[in-house]
Amino acid sequence: MASRRAGVSSSHAAVVLAAGGSTRLGRPKQLLTREDETLVHRAARLALASGAARVLVVVGAQADDVTRAVNDLPVECVVNAQWRAGLAGSVRVAAEALATHAEATLLLTCDQPALEVAHLLALLEASRRASSGSAATRLGDRVGIPAVVAATMLRAALAVQGDRGLRDALNAAGADVIACEAPDLAHDIDVLDDIAAAIAKGWLDP
Repeated sequence: MASRRAGVSSSHAAVVLAAGGSTRLGRPKQLLTREDETLVHRAARLALASGAARVLVVVGAQADDVTRAVNDLPVECVVNAQWRAGLAGSVRVAAEALATHAEATLLLTCDQPALEVAHLLALLEASRRASSGSAATRLGDRVGIPAVVAATMLRAALAVQGDRGLRDALNAAGADVIACEAPDLAHDIDVLDDIAAAIAKGWLDP
């Protein structure tokens, strides 16, 4: 059983977005491995290590296999039956599941194999300094996931459609979302060439 990181606040929730169909990749990215650990298990473990009081894993494509991959962790799997419609549906499922959660929520995916818990802790610390209560990862000239969002921003996800998740809200003018640097997280896994690049960096098993 994974334990939460000692000394870390446990008022926030965490959501691992793991419902995608990996259509461009041709195989479930959630089940790729780093050091013999599936990426979905690793993401859930890091979410727990951030001190989250509650960790949700949103599953969809290959739901049974992805759920089994995290069944040794104290997490809740929730199903996005409309996973083909894009990332926004998974964020909506998470928002509905956390409707009574009044604190911040950490959002992360499982296709950024370079992610480390230190970055999640940096996002949480930054979110406490932001007037919006939100912080996100700088990805080029925009910000995105992993991100910490205030409860009000997560509730706004109930109206979001398509494959954008909370991208527009995080990047809105005047949103006062603190951007945290993590250049390696720009390397996500979408196509076969991404796997080769991640293996070369030591972020995925051959």
